[in-house]
Amino acid sequence: MHKQAKLIVAVVFAGFASIYVVAGAPSAVAVFAVQVLFTLRRSWWLVPVQAVLAYGSVLAFGSSVGILGFVGGSLLLTRLWPLALAVAASAALLGPPDPVISMVLVSLVVYGLTRMIDRIDEVNAARLSLAVTAAAEERLRIAAELSAGLGRALSAIAESARTGTPDVETARRSLAETRAAAASYRAMSLAPEITTAKAMLTAAGVTVDVRVSHAEPLGPAGALLAAVLREAVTDIVRRSAATVCRIETFTEGATVWLRVSDDGARTAADADLGDLPEQVEKAGGTLTVGLTGDARVSVEARLPVTRPPDRPARDSALAIALLTAVLVGFSVKALLAAGSLWPAPLLAVIVVMQVRSVEGRHHLALSIMAVLTFAPLPLFGQPWLGVAGFLAGPILLALPWAVALPLVAAVVAVVAVSGVLLALPVALTVNYAISTVVTGLVVYGLLRLAGMARELRESRDGLARAAVVEERLRAARDLHDLLGHTLAAILLKCELARRLDADRARKELQDVRTMTERAMEDLRTVSGRDGELSLSAEAESARALLSTAGVEVELDLGHDTLGREVETTLGIVLREAVTNVLRHSSARRCVITTTVRDGTVRLSVRNDGARPAKGRHGSAGIGNLTTRLAALDGRLDVVNEDGWFELTAEAPTLAWAPTG
Repeated sequence: MHKQAKLIVAVVFAGFASIYVVAGAPSAVAVFAVQVLFTLRRSWWLVPVQAVLAYGSVLAFGSSVGILGFVGGSLLLTRLWPLALAVAASAALLGPPDPVISMVLVSLVVYGLTRMIDRIDEVNAARLSLAVTAAAEERLRIAAELSAGLGRALSAIAESARTGTPDVETARRSLAETRAAAASYRAMSLAPEITTAKAMLTAAGVTVDVRVSHAEPLGPAGALLAAVLREAVTDIVRRSAATVCRIETFTEGATVWLRVSDDGARTAADADLGDLPEQVEKAGGTLTVGLTGDARVSVEARLPVTRPPDRPARDSALAIALLTAVLVGFSVKALLAAGSLWPAPLLAVIVVMQVRSVEGRHHLALSIMAVLTFAPLPLFGQPWLGVAGFLAGPILLALPWAVALPLVAAVVAVVAVSGVLLALPVALTVNYAISTVVTGLVVYGLLRLAGMARELRESRDGLARAAVVEERLRAARDLHDLLGHTLAAILLKCELARRLDADRARKELQDVRTMTERAMEDLRTVSGRDGELSLSAEAESARALLSTAGVEVELDLGHDTLGREVETTLGIVLREAVTNVLRHSSARRCVITTTVRDGTVRLSVRNDGARPAKGRHGSAGIGNLTTRLAALDGRLDVVNEDGWFELTAEAPTLAWAPTG
């Protein structure tokens, strides 16, 4: 997408330059080349070079002052932007009004398109790092939430075991809270329930069609919709009459919809959802069961979902503002050429239609624009030829290239034929034809780049939401698999100790203390805290996060028991390595391995698209990791070779870090 954006900008700039080349100013090619270099590199010295070329073309060869727009646009992108006003003033002194307006328009377009490129770069750079940050913030939130409840409860259980009075109630409550927490983290997302539903239906011989278009996480609405889906699918499987089932989700504004339809019931009354309609109604939604036109039973649930307010889209606002200015500028040029204000109302209608249809053009609107573009030609003549470019832009935006390009060519052909019919000089007719293409490219470029930035921003936010969901699901799995089993064993031991004699109870309580320590470790693993990390848990989290970002992950863990400091440090190394893969690479494949040989554990993280991070020794990043490993008598190596970047960390398996 980034390369496509730069190509669009280069084509628009080339279109502007071509106008001046055709008009007899070959130096415009050099001005264009400098403009492209400045867009890519932003070297300050390119601006004076461009100024010399542009002013030289105007003063020495009599070129149109419109070419100075490249200089004005470049200045607007620097701290010396007030000098752009001086360039505009000099253009007014050197040329007539029409090319002066062109100079201002070129400046605005150069500034606008280049800022769109910058915005796309910014959003793209922050896209994956935001997912990393969102996952880390969710991890911290989960850690604080679990520590406040389960952490204190485990401490109380350990203390009761030490004093010989098993706290059965606290153990029972902790187990219940753990299971509830796991369920709540899982219920925040509807996706796992959809996966389970699909598996259940497939196992029952039902063909499943899943169409999901909602955004995770859904929060409390997700838990209730999961219950509706679970009940609806259970009912379908219980009846054993359906052959096809469709599961759909979508959002409309602040409302999320779930629809489950099947062909296994003759009447809507056959569906049994228990008290779910009342629950959904209490949550501010509706749950209905009805028959579709093709005699299928359809269960529809609608619930409000709370999301943070959308932030203003700076890229869209900038694009619309610049588009409006450019359209008004072209309209003023047309009015100056006409020498009359009679065309003004029609031009105003076209400008308003263009601006109002930014978020989506329809064929009817295009048809109206086409009529407004060509119908007034016999009335207004030559000045109206410049309006054709207003139609070319929307065509490029609204239609597939295979359709749009022939239509734009047809628009240009109409302009050329009209120029011939109006007996215009060949050079002027060619100028109008090229200007039609350039105007269309300007409209297309401004709005297409804004759309790209918006798409990237939505993708970035989607990745962040997915990272949060993955972190919650990881916590839910760990709560169930680690803490759930340990707490169930603790509860059993506490109940046994309360029933046994003192000697046998003492042995059970010793086991409780040991299990409580293990549960504390499990809690730290679930919350993913720095200080004591599980390398295996970090590896699973890394796989989930990289997979979310579209990176294929190969995970091969060959280590067994490691010293606590070693496992924690390698966990931090892995976390930092994965963060760097996401922030600084275009990787499509990542290989994470651990091996143990001769008392040394080796962690390797390889990816096929990374660039080595440039960090200072001892700072966060590569230098900081080197320092951490050195404290364990370990080492860190990085290799960038044949398109692969590999980070390798080694440390003694049972090393310890000095505390003083």
